[in-house]
Amino acid sequence: MSLSPRNPKVAVSVVFVAAMFMSIMDVTIVNVTLPTLGREFDIGPSGLSAISVGYLASLAVVIPASGWVGDRFGGKRTLLAAVALFTIASMLCGIATSFAELVAFRILQGVGGGLLTPTGMAMLFRAFPPGERVRASGILTIPTAFAPALGPVLGGLLVTDLSWRWVFFVNLPIGLFALLFGLIYLPEHVEPDAGRFDIRGFLLSGLGFALVMVGISEGPERGWASPLILSSLAVGAVLLVALVFDQLRSRAPLLHLRLFADRLFRSTNAVMFLATAAFLGSLYIVALFFQDGLGLSALNSGLSTFPEALGVMAGSQVTSRILYPAFGPRRVMIGGLLGVGTMAALMSLVDAGTNLWWMRLAMFGLGYSMSHVFVPTQAAAFARISPAETGRASTLFNAQRQLGGAIGVAVLSTALAAVGTSHLVAGRPAPNLTSYHVALLVAAGIALLGALAALTIHDADADRTRSRHDSGSDSHHAQDSHGGDTPSNPSPRTSQVP
Repeated sequence: MSLSPRNPKVAVSVVFVAAMFMSIMDVTIVNVTLPTLGREFDIGPSGLSAISVGYLASLAVVIPASGWVGDRFGGKRTLLAAVALFTIASMLCGIATSFAELVAFRILQGVGGGLLTPTGMAMLFRAFPPGERVRASGILTIPTAFAPALGPVLGGLLVTDLSWRWVFFVNLPIGLFALLFGLIYLPEHVEPDAGRFDIRGFLLSGLGFALVMVGISEGPERGWASPLILSSLAVGAVLLVALVFDQLRSRAPLLHLRLFADRLFRSTNAVMFLATAAFLGSLYIVALFFQDGLGLSALNSGLSTFPEALGVMAGSQVTSRILYPAFGPRRVMIGGLLGVGTMAALMSLVDAGTNLWWMRLAMFGLGYSMSHVFVPTQAAAFARISPAETGRASTLFNAQRQLGGAIGVAVLSTALAAVGTSHLVAGRPAPNLTSYHVALLVAAGIALLGALAALTIHDADADRTRSRHDSGSDSHHAQDSHGGDTPSNPSPRTSQVP
């Protein structure tokens, strides 16, 4: 592959990795800053959640519409508009003069983030033919792994040595680079007929997902018996059930739920949902364990978490170059999820007297194992999806992954609270490390469920992604992607589903 920036594969990869890195790092870096923001604006812990919940709610509203927007206005224009919006909102967050302004600008950030990820992923998988999808998946692991690990480290340095405002300003050079590079080099892609915009589907999905995300995110903090949480989850669930019935009956649905009729797409989505819940939930608990349980500083906690990113990046190379072509997605995913579960279980044995390097080694193992899930899942998920449906498939894939991460954090936080993070030792309150151990064991259980879900994957369905069967030209890719079904699955092609 030519490394010229005019090569569509290079151009899309550079812009998407930069944009994804910026948006993912923003979430983790802001979490580190919350105590400082509370002191700055004189807001209590419960009120501070609006900064995160507002972002997540707007993300949940926009993601379902991202597939249609990308098809209607073109991937390049949609992706660059999302990058520009996220970058401008970051600048506005940095100059906010009140807490209300900061929350409003975080909501604006969520709109950009909601369009960014599904559109960029669709462009990436349109640029890479099926035989090279594993390479594209390896590219995706860079921001997915590196940004969450770098965020706490960078956040601690910026808040300590500069100001909380730089937590948002740090996005500006990354966003400007992605925007300028994309304006010059990104190829355009517009679907010939995106169809009409499904307003009813947008309202049902936006309100339903937003209410569920708010309920899940706030449940551990406010209590699951809270009337606000119960009503949010109940109304959100009713709206989502109505959404499913509406979308299956619609001739021009916003969400192409019939894509789940393809067994490979269905199984890989289930695996990614559970894997994301276990992985992001573990990272959240480990950060609390380091700071609240073991008493580490935010910077030391971030540095101790960082080996996870190194593990993902090292493992992604092994997976994409050796394991995936040799064994296919099923066995690699199962091994990866068993590894994630094992690492989480081993971390549950760490106490105050354990050498921290054992924990850091386990973090490396967690990242290395998770790369064996990230790469094959993303490579195989779109193997039987046509170019015309890639944008809509990316919307579904990212929506369930976002929901999986939120549910993972909520479930593990609930386990943490159920046991109690503090207890009395010699009449004085002290951290109760057992609560963190239980939460990590729950994460191990979720990873085991993911391994069971991976048993439903048929390697033959993803055979076209294991080696390069085509010439690599875009025209051949488009033609091949509309081809017939693999012998292992005689069901209708997803590209033929209305």
